[in-house]
Amino acid sequence: MRVMAIDYGDARTGVAVSDAAGMLTGYTTVIPSRAPERAAEELARIARERQAEELVMGFPRNMDGTEGPRAELYRAFAALVEEKAGMPVRLWDERRTTIEAHQILHASGKKMKAHKKNVDAVAASLILEGYLAFRARNP
Repeated sequence: MRVMAIDYGDARTGVAVSDAAGMLTGYTTVIPSRAPERAAEELARIARERQAEELVMGFPRNMDGTEGPRAELYRAFAALVEEKAGMPVRLWDERRTTIEAHQILHASGKKMKAHKKNVDAVAASLILEGYLAFRARNP
């Protein structure tokens, strides 16, 4: 089963899509858009094009597990994506994914300025990897 992960952001939205077996990240991209409607439409297009069967989106939680201050904004965006894509969006804890994404890019030798272009796609990959690992443990 092909799964698409979303790392929603104000200026850019990261996307990662698994392989057909739903085991590895196979495709990543970044949607540069500040308009939620446009980003949701582009996510729906990618989901159709990449034949995603399941959508999972990073959801902001505080370190103690409570919902973060942007939780309602993310719920509204998930509902918009559901409407455009015609399939439900599962909200997935995204704590520390952006921090880890920056660490990965830094370790690979990327300069901080270059992180901006890729960090959202890397964060989406981390969301996807976490979700796929969860699914593998809980079939």
